[in-house]
Amino acid sequence: MKPIPVDFHIGPLQIHTYGIGLAIAFYFAFRYYEKRLEKAGEPHDWVGKSFIWIIVGAVIGARVVHVVANISFYLKEPAQIPLIWHGGLSSFGGLAGAIPTAIYLKRRYAPSLSLARAFDLVAPVLIAAWALGRILGPQLMYQGGGRPTNAWYGMQYAGQVGYRIPVPIFQALEDFVIFLIVLQIEKRLRARAVPLADGTLAFTALLLWSMPRFWDEYFWLAVPKLWDAVEVFSLMLIAASIIALVVINRPRSATPKRAPVGAAGEAGS
Repeated sequence: MKPIPVDFHIGPLQIHTYGIGLAIAFYFAFRYYEKRLEKAGEPHDWVGKSFIWIIVGAVIGARVVHVVANISFYLKEPAQIPLIWHGGLSSFGGLAGAIPTAIYLKRRYAPSLSLARAFDLVAPVLIAAWALGRILGPQLMYQGGGRPTNAWYGMQYAGQVGYRIPVPIFQALEDFVIFLIVLQIEKRLRARAVPLADGTLAFTALLLWSMPRFWDEYFWLAVPKLWDAVEVFSLMLIAASIIALVVINRPRSATPKRAPVGAAGEAGS
């Protein structure tokens, strides 16, 4: 299979397929989250006001983390730093840029919506958008493949020699399965007689997403195989998610009620 075209022209205008794919994934996330908020009876108008700024935060964060993780290359080729259409957007950097931006804007425009509740409602959205984005983003970008392979499923990517593991396709399948699992977990959490704490779904989704991020990097992407930045961040998120789930759902002893002032004196009189 020949490399997928990473750009095309409309007259003098150069259009990058990668950017169109990411734009579709971002718009899907926006509409799906808005729908989930509305269905849950939560404020949703703030998402439209915040959408562009969250994207800006995500792209900046994703690029900064990628550049820092590959600083030796970019010190030699600083002109490549802004060229995001050549590939190089870190998933963790995107979260690091988008989440603080979204938190600030939620507090500004929807203060009545609790942060934990907002994260629970957005968790399936992010997983679904990630699945879509893997196909419409990295799969269509320059140097989008993984390690070289001679397997039947190998694909050719622009900017890479030979056949490569189609990591974006594999990750899209993983994320789609995780999305379905998260929806089932959400359904079961709603049906519980004693509900778990807000934030449980969000941290569960983060845990499920972080585990394949580690093994994807280890088996298909990282050179050398162990202890690159993505693997380290993945392990940190796995540990943080488990700790958070234990902490927010730990049994809390009931606080003993204090007797009204003067009650003891009256009883003994």
